[in-house]
Amino acid sequence: MAEIFKMPKIKYEGPKSTNQLSFKFYNPDEVIAGKTMREQLKFALSYWHTLNGAGADMFGVGTSDRAFGGNGAMDVFKQRANAGFELMDKLGIDYFCFHDRDIAPEGASIAESNKNLDEIASLLESLMKDYGKKLLWGTANCFGHPRYMHGAGTSPNADVFAFAAAQIKKALELTVRLGGNGYVFWGGREGYETLLNTDMKAELDNMAYLMRLIVDYGRSIGFKGDFYIEPKPKEPTKHQYDFDVATVSNFLRAYGLDKDFKMNIEANHATLAGHTFQHELRVARINGIFGSIDANQGDMLLGWDTDQFPTNIYDSVFCMYEVLKAGGFTNGGLNFDAKVRRGSFEHDDLFHGYIAGMDSFALGLRLAAKLIEDGRIDKFVDERYASYKSGIGADIAAKKATLEQLEKHALALGEISSNTSGRQEYLENILNGIMFS
Repeated sequence: MAEIFKMPKIKYEGPKSTNQLSFKFYNPDEVIAGKTMREQLKFALSYWHTLNGAGADMFGVGTSDRAFGGNGAMDVFKQRANAGFELMDKLGIDYFCFHDRDIAPEGASIAESNKNLDEIASLLESLMKDYGKKLLWGTANCFGHPRYMHGAGTSPNADVFAFAAAQIKKALELTVRLGGNGYVFWGGREGYETLLNTDMKAELDNMAYLMRLIVDYGRSIGFKGDFYIEPKPKEPTKHQYDFDVATVSNFLRAYGLDKDFKMNIEANHATLAGHTFQHELRVARINGIFGSIDANQGDMLLGWDTDQFPTNIYDSVFCMYEVLKAGGFTNGGLNFDAKVRRGSFEHDDLFHGYIAGMDSFALGLRLAAKLIEDGRIDKFVDERYASYKSGIGADIAAKKATLEQLEKHALALGEISSNTSGRQEYLENILNGIMFS
């Protein structure tokens, strides 16, 4: 097979290296917090942005050649598969993620589309075996085609609902065939532009019903992995039903799906919802629904999903702090749902983007482990809530205190004359001291 990327395999050379085609912080076999960095981070390549994304935006056509020498529809997709596995091999990435329409062209019918998918799946199986790579998760693109202009599971058109169900069924079958440990629902158009034409209750009922059908079918064909929902607040619709982790958590409980789903959390989606990345991870963690991560970052001056490769070290530290506190990944991992900028159109730029992202999260892992090992921040938080360890506080924590007991205690107190400082600046100094020492 002809080499597509004229690049050596990327190696760890340490922070003093000036070789930009090397890792400065990602040393895959180094043990951090009890596991190798490779095990802790579980990096994955995003098929859509890396192999299909040609740099097009709403103002212009693509600037990058992502045919990788292919001629004709199926040949282009086969060449993209070859390119993807060569890229993963040279970067030392163990996993990949895909939408069904990323890996094979859509046909004139579901039957033709499925035939294309099966043909490419055979190639992927062969490449996975040759390169020793794994599928992190699969999903279906139920948002790109014009049929999904009003949504898929939430469409007012029952035929569209049925089409989406058939498409998702096939994508799940492919995920199982390729050994994936996750299946993601991202409601790209499951939302609304105006409530004037929207029956919200009907749409939510239908979306939940579709998810139940797919979960039950997945278990029936032997899928033992995790089902994920990926929250996003807006874009392309004004309001999407999977707005943020808290909203999705409420939806899952309302429809009895809370035992079946975990969250696939994307950094850029968190900021579009008006949250920090860490906030979304924390909400998922404390509710027992943390699953996987789409790693990227947005431009805080732009109001849409820019999907940039992550380079903000504070964000990666706070992210990996939550991951370590959650006990690490199980079936999930760190998928780089990120694309190089439109002006970064050469093949080499893909390597620089992934190296930057992988090093950022490797450094984040190193520093998060140091933060936990240092213990001062955890100790401060523990001491801040010390009043709940004895007396009336212990009764509150144990949910034994009655309203009458609380009133009696408050009457005996008189006025509360003291509190303790939250010491945010002190804690931020500790953080900076650990990060930059």
